Order: sequence, then structure tokens, then C-alpha cells
Amino acid sequence: MPLIYAALLLLSLIWGGSFYFIKMLLHDFGPWTIACLRSTCGLIVVLLMMLILKKPFGFRTIPWGGMVVMAAVNTAIPWTLIGFSETRLTSSLASILNATTPVWTIVVGILFFRSKSNLMQWIGLAAATVGLIVLLGVRPGSLISVDHAGFLMMMGSAICYAFGSQLSKRLFGRGCTMYQITYGTLLSSAVLSGVMALTTESISTQDLGSMSNIPMIIGLGVFGSGFAYILFYYMVQRGSPEFASMVTYIVPSTALIWGYTLLDERIKWNMLAGLIIILAGVYIAGRKPKRT
Repeated sequence: MPLIYAALLLLSLIWGGSFYFIKMLLHDFGPWTIACLRSTCGLIVVLLMMLILKKPFGFRTIPWGGMVVMAAVNTAIPWTLIGFSETRLTSSLASILNATTPVWTIVVGILFFRSKSNLMQWIGLAAATVGLIVLLGVRPGSLISVDHAGFLMMMGSAICYAFGSQLSKRLFGRGCTMYQITYGTLLSSAVLSGVMALTTESISTQDLGSMSNIPMIIGLGVFGSGFAYILFYYMVQRGSPEFASMVTYIVPSTALIWGYTLLDERIKWNMLAGLIIILAGVYIAGRKPKRT
């Protein structure tokens, strides 16, 4: 069980920087193009890892109908919605709103997938929510001025993630391995978002080769998609969709770490207190109830 928590923390560190990368890339690319670049780079990493580790691709055995639906809901659409939302919201606020994903995952699981929740999950979610409020120093009325369109787009992406994580668990039940689901998801997402990018957005080869954009694309694609999705589906397989979605609660906390180490930003006491409460909530929600 310690390995799954290590994967959770590592994934939160990787995804903590993704919102910053998206914000920077929006200066030169549209949201669909960013989603396509992210999916393509991540796909290359996963394919190389599968070749090195000699993992079976099982191209003909993968249920591609369900895979395409899951990729659209869990990858292409939410990644694009995040891009659109960050044209109206700050990257930090976008990551904060994305932290509602665990709640949506439980609600979607109960309403549409006959999932069963337990008291520990709700206690953990409540604790993590309190921790998030403490960490951000949220006060009454502080979110009233949020752009409504950007807010709705981020809520839409969180709901998409909730459906996608539940669907991915069903693909594991159909015999797909963690690597097959990862490369199938990224391949489908690259095609879907690529078609949308070519038909709705303009793509400049000069911007693609820009030395300021290449590190952002690598960070977002190689790490934020390739390695990150292997970690995510590992947690879905070994834990549950609800546990894997808890990573979004920790992402705002890891954003503080990135800000402190790279931007020399000051960390306040409420940030540390909130981080401790959030980690405690994640641990409680991830515990399985004892059988009687």
C-alpha cells in the first residue's frame, strides 16, 4: 500500500506544474492544439517504455469503441476545457477548481456506475476540503468575482475526469493492462484533439520550434501525460477511481512547492497547515473499511 501513496504524491508533483505549462503555451497555441501536443508527446513516451519493458501492445484485443469514448471524456475534452478556462482564469485558480474532481467522482460513481461509497471516503473528502480552504485562506465572497464561463469550463473538466476514471476501471475489468489503457487513451486523444485542432485552430511551425515553447511541451507532454498517466492508471488498478482522483486535492499543495523552489515564493503557516490536513484527508479516504 505505501507504493500507491508514493505514486499519488509523485503524480501530484508532476501535475502541479501542468497548469503553469498550459498557461504559458496558450500565448502561441489554441486549447485543442495543446491537448494534441500533450497527447502525442505522452504517447511517444509510453510506447518507448512498452518497447523497452517488452510489454504486449494487444492492439487487436483492445476494445477500441470503449477506449475512444473514455479517451474523449477523460483526456481530450477535459484537457481542452482546462485550456479554454485558463484564458479566463489564473492557473492557480484553475488547479483549485480542479480539486473538486474527487467529489464528482464519488457522485458520478453512485449515480451512474452503481458504486458504493463508505463513511471513510466522505470523512476524508470533508477533511481534504477543509484543508484546501485553510491552505487557500478562502474567505466569504472571495470567489464572487470569478469569471463564470471559466468557472463552468473547469467544473465541466472535473466532471469529465469523474466519468473518465470510472470508465477506465471498467476497461481494466475487460482484461486491458495499465500500459494498454495508457497508450490507447493517449493515441485516441491525439487523433481526436488533432482533428479538432486542424479544423478550428491555426498552428505555426515557428511556434512549435520555439526554444521557449519546447521545454513547456516536454514538461506537459512527456511528464504531465506520459509518465503521469501510467501513475494514474496504476492507482486506478491498485486502488480505485475515487482514490486516484484524490490527486487533484494535493495538486494545489504541490503548486506551492514549485512556487517556493522555482519562483522563491513565500510559504505561509496556513499553507503548511492546509497541506497537512489535505494529506490526512487523502489517507483517510484511501483506507478500505474493515470487513466484519
